[in-house]
Amino acid sequence: MIKVKICGITNLEDALYAADCGADALGFIFYPKSPRFVEITRAEEIISKLSPFITTVGVFVNQSIENIVNIVHECNINIVQLHGDETPDYCSKLPMKAIKAIRVKNEDSLKQIAGYKTSTFLLDAYSENSYGGTGKIFNWDLAIKAKGYGRIILSGGLTHDNVREAIEKVKPYGVDVSSGVEEKEGKKGKEKVREFIKRVKEAGV
Repeated sequence: MIKVKICGITNLEDALYAADCGADALGFIFYPKSPRFVEITRAEEIISKLSPFITTVGVFVNQSIENIVNIVHECNINIVQLHGDETPDYCSKLPMKAIKAIRVKNEDSLKQIAGYKTSTFLLDAYSENSYGGTGKIFNWDLAIKAKGYGRIILSGGLTHDNVREAIEKVKPYGVDVSSGVEEKEGKKGKEKVREFIKRVKEAGV
């Protein structure tokens, strides 16, 4: 089964609804410049009310390891997702499981993956102005090539309208969506969430 992560969770209602619809993981963004930034106390409150079978992912951009460790422990987060310019050496020093996000511009973007020892990579569309959450699609042929380096979570411009096509073409380990299931920045749309997860599960059978 294809794993599905709903990212950019900012409130309990969205978190519980996504979990009830079958989301495998929920992402909480601790990057202050993101429109989906969530305060530590709010994230802790939301996560405390989730089923223990839901994987929680903390998304960080160029933060210190000490800061990440403190937030992970305070909020009871399962996995870290690094969405900035973190080096392979930096990643190797993290005392917890990590997903490294790679912003894909062209085939040269994939070369950097080889240096990381993390087992899972999230592929997102490259943007000069943002570290993620742009809602842009990149060339999925590059995602297929990236599978040679490890598990791939496909992200970038996915919606309920194109996620089945993406899965059939790329056959990723998982898919990640944020803006593609939103009513507005930071607030998910129930119908969009439900349909997205439904189509992922159908395509992943």
